Amino acid sequence: MLCVSLLTAMLVPQQSFAQAEQRVLVTDAKLALATFINDPDMNWLQRNLGDAKAVLIAPRITKAGFIVGGSGGRAVAFARDPGTGRWAGPAFYTLATASVGFQAGIAVSEVVTLVMTDRGLNSLLSSSFRIGADASVAAGPVGAGAQSTLTADLISFSRAKGVYGGLNLHGTIVSVADDWNDLYYARSVDTTGILIRRSVHNRQANELLNMLASAAKK
Repeated sequence: MLCVSLLTAMLVPQQSFAQAEQRVLVTDAKLALATFINDPDMNWLQRNLGDAKAVLIAPRITKAGFIVGGSGGRAVAFARDPGTGRWAGPAFYTLATASVGFQAGIAVSEVVTLVMTDRGLNSLLSSSFRIGADASVAAGPVGAGAQSTLTADLISFSRAKGVYGGLNLHGTIVSVADDWNDLYYARSVDTTGILIRRSVHNRQANELLNMLASAAKK
């Protein structure tokens, strides 16, 4: 019995440590989402979040380079059950894009993308997809009076240094981070299991799930 207790005591800290990066990303995503849903300029996002099939939150997309540049980062996705309105997730992803042009310096943006169509959701459930090719994307309207009607699969909002807009996700490759999903849920699981079948759950994401549920009701 003593050996079992010692083994349990050893495994729990190791599991928590293994999830450290994933937990930080979920916490950062919660802070990023709070910024968007509490800003009066994000009226369109706030009004349409309840109609979204899913949401992809990237709290830190880094764009860097000179002459040849690119951007990348990690993101979490949550899907909404159309019948109950309940949200499930997170599922973890990586975002990467390459571009050629005259760029200099480093820019960091936080991005919230609403997935508005079945095509967009199916792309999110695949192992990887290219934004703009496999799923259309449009920049979300910004401003208290924004009333634009958009029909793209993905509606993306970005914010850098307190200013909205400026980051173009067209051409970005979104890939499932299977290793991060497995670590966070302490078992092997795919995005369908996380977002659609709800076969796993991590209580650490409860605050973010509750935030989504509350914001979607407005």
